[in-house]
Parts: sequence; structure tokens; C-alpha cells
Amino acid sequence: VSTQSTGDAADAAALFAVPDFVGDACKALASRIRGAVASVPFDDFHRNSARIIRTSVFGLDENMKVKDSFKFTANRLVITNVDIQSVEPVDQRTRDSLQKSVQLAIEITTNSQEASARHEAERLEQGAKGRLERQKINDEAEAEKARTELLKLQSMSAAVESTGQAKAEAQSRAESAKIEGQAAVEQAELKAQAQNIEAESELRRINDARKGELDYISATNALEVEKASKMAAIETEKFQNMVNTLKPENIAKIATSGHDNQLAMLRALGLQSTLITDGSTPLNLFNTAKGLVGSLPAPGHEDE
Repeated sequence: VSTQSTGDAADAAALFAVPDFVGDACKALASRIRGAVASVPFDDFHRNSARIIRTSVFGLDENMKVKDSFKFTANRLVITNVDIQSVEPVDQRTRDSLQKSVQLAIEITTNSQEASARHEAERLEQGAKGRLERQKINDEAEAEKARTELLKLQSMSAAVESTGQAKAEAQSRAESAKIEGQAAVEQAELKAQAQNIEAESELRRINDARKGELDYISATNALEVEKASKMAAIETEKFQNMVNTLKPENIAKIATSGHDNQLAMLRALGLQSTLITDGSTPLNLFNTAKGLVGSLPAPGHEDE
């Protein structure tokens, strides 16, 4: 906020031509803002509230850009900036609509994160299954190849059986045992590789699922903290406004009005001391009388 003056007496007098220039300026700005907000849909205002408010205050130039200032010609008051602290609907239905919109945005974000995590987990699972099936096919091919080699060796042993059955049988058993041992070793290695691939895939799936869950919990907690902070600020402002309206001295008088009335009534009756009870609270009159008598001065002290 600033003022423009050329230095002459007329301009100096115009600066104070409006007695309550702050109140008039606030009313004028509020009227312009209400008129602009009433002309746009709620969703548009919720998404572009800052731009709409600044446009309603400063207006647009010939290039459809927001002006830099707003001038009051009556007293040469110039508004150069508007700081928007918060925008809170006054109407309860509008506030409920805003709350539903925020909740819907949270739900959409949560569903999107869950769908992304689920899609990624399914993709990794399908990839792991594909690699496992391909490994199984390779293992079967290797086993078939080894079986073919075994059959070849068996045919070779059968061919040389005519030259020496004992030697051929010994040689064939040695070669067969060697091939079976190699096949068993290769099968064990391939099985270990398949188990390792499956374990890595399961670990990645679990990590992705946990990461998605942690992101969802963090986003939900942040939103809850923001909501609690805003509600606490609203309650604090409400209580402060109530205290400022009633004034502290009036609150103190209201709190002590009952005791003050009772004290004034006892003073009007001329009572020095009194004992008031109801029928549900018994009194020990013996101890009470003893206390009253004990409080009297002794006879010797009266003579003195």
C-alpha cells in the first residue's frame, strides 16, 4: 500500500479526504473479490484461487495480463500487492464440497500408487516366470543332449562288443558313469540358478510392495498432520476471537459472579459466620460445638 502525491496542497489534502481509508479499501477489495469468485465455478476457483483473486483486485490490461497496482482516485491510495494467506469457504456446503474434493484427490492418488505397485510386481513376476520357463527348456535340451550322447556311447559300446565284450562293457560303464555324473552336476547347477532367480524375483517383489506401502503411509500421515494443523489453527483462532469479544475482565466477572453474589447476600443479612448443608450430608455437631466453645476466650483472660 502506498500513496501518490505531487507535493502541492491539493494533493496533500486529498490524502486525508477519506477518514477511514483502510476500511473503505478493504470493503472495496472484498466486494471485487466476491464478485469475481461468484462468477466462476467452484472447481475452477479451487484450482486457480490465487490468480482469480489477484485478477479481481488489480484487473487486466489491454494484453489480458494482471495489472501491477490498483488506485483509489479519491485519496490517491495505491494497492501494489495482495498477500493471500489462506482461502477458506464460509458456506458449510462449500466447505463440505472442498473436503470431499480433497478426500477424492487423496483416494485417487492412493489408488494410482497401489495400481503402479501392483503392475510393477506383476511385471516382475511375469519376467521371473519367463526366465524360469526358458531355463527349464534349456535344462531339458541339455538333458536331451546328454541322453543323445549316452545313446551314442551305448551304440559304440555295442559295436565294439564283438571285439571284446568285457572291455566294451567296462568302457561303456565308465563312460556312462562319467556322463551321468556330469549330467547330475549340470542339473544341480541349473537347479541352483533357477532357485536363485526365483528368490531374487520374490525379494524384488516384496521390496517394491513395501516401498509402495511406505509411500502410501507417508502420504496419508502428511495429509493427516496438515489437516490436524489446520483444524488446530481454526480452533485457536475461534477461541481467541471469543476471548477478544468478551474481554478478559468480563470473563473474570462471569467466573466469580456466583461467589460474589453469595458474599453480598451474607453481608446484607449481617451474618459473621454461617454453616449451610443439605439433608444428604451429615454433620458431627459434637465436634462442631466443641470447636465453637474452644474458640471462646478463657474466663481468666476475660477478667484481665
